[in-house]
Formats: sequence, C-alpha cells, structure tokens
Amino acid sequence: MPPDTHSSPTTRPVVKRTARAILLDGPDLILIKRSKPGLAPYWITPGGGIESEDASIVAALHREVDEELGAKITDVVPVFVDTVEHIADDGSHGVKVQFFFACRLESMDLSLRHGPEIDSPEGEYEVVRVPFSRLGIASVDIVPLTLRHYLDANIEGVLGLLGPDLG
Repeated sequence: MPPDTHSSPTTRPVVKRTARAILLDGPDLILIKRSKPGLAPYWITPGGGIESEDASIVAALHREVDEELGAKITDVVPVFVDTVEHIADDGSHGVKVQFFFACRLESMDLSLRHGPEIDSPEGEYEVVRVPFSRLGIASVDIVPLTLRHYLDANIEGVLGLLGPDLG
C-alpha cells in the first residue's frame, strides 16, 4: 500500500511508512548494528519500508525480517508508533511513520539473508543480540531515540504483550 500522502490542515502528509520488529529470542533482543563510512555505529530493529506489493503492514514486517535476517517470527503484536519529519526520495516533505511490533523469533538462518541491504550494502549490517533489560538497552545506541526511551520504560509491558495470556 502506498503511503497516505493526503493531509488535512491539521495533519502532515505521510511520505514513508516502515514496519519494525522488537524481536525477542528468549532473554535477548535482536538488533542490527549499522556501520556506515564516516558515521558512528548505531543499532536498529529489523524491518524497513512498506512497499506497494505488501498486503498489509504486518506482511511488510514478515518480508523485511525474512530479507534482513533470514528469519521467521511469531506472536506479532503492535506496540509503538513513531512519527518524524522526513524528506522522501522524490524530495517531497512530510513525515515517516514507523510501526513497531513486539514479536518472538521462530527461526533464523543468516545464510538466507537477501534484499538491498545484503545485495548492495551501504556500510555493514551486523546482527547482534543484547539482553532485553535496561542495562542491555543502555549498552547500545538504539535509534530512534524515542524507541530507546519507550523500551526503557516498558520492558515489562512488552514482555506482558508476548505472554501466554494475551489471547
């Protein structure tokens, strides 16, 4: 689905949408360490842009996790939305809306990674694990900062969303 580029006087046009995984494997959070020439490393959650071919935001999440990690996920639950100013590839100004989902890792085979980040990387994409704890989250520079703050304040809540009694 294309982004909603229509806006009312009180809203800004959405020029990009992404789906991202707060991906847990047991006690660990799976992140991607991004290293680009000339920039300090930073850590992101797996995921990326929602494409017109994606049947839904969740379908985009599954596709992105498969591309970036060669992984399958389960227990996908929406947890957080981040909206930031953004300039699209075509130069249009608006906002990027990032949809974050808590989920569990079902399987991962890094040899199955594919897609633009793998085929034509801009820098390095290193899959890392950090403890899903305040100390673990504080040990890396997770972006966006709003996600880092959300996770720090809501570790127990995210774990609760992935509990057996959610329904």
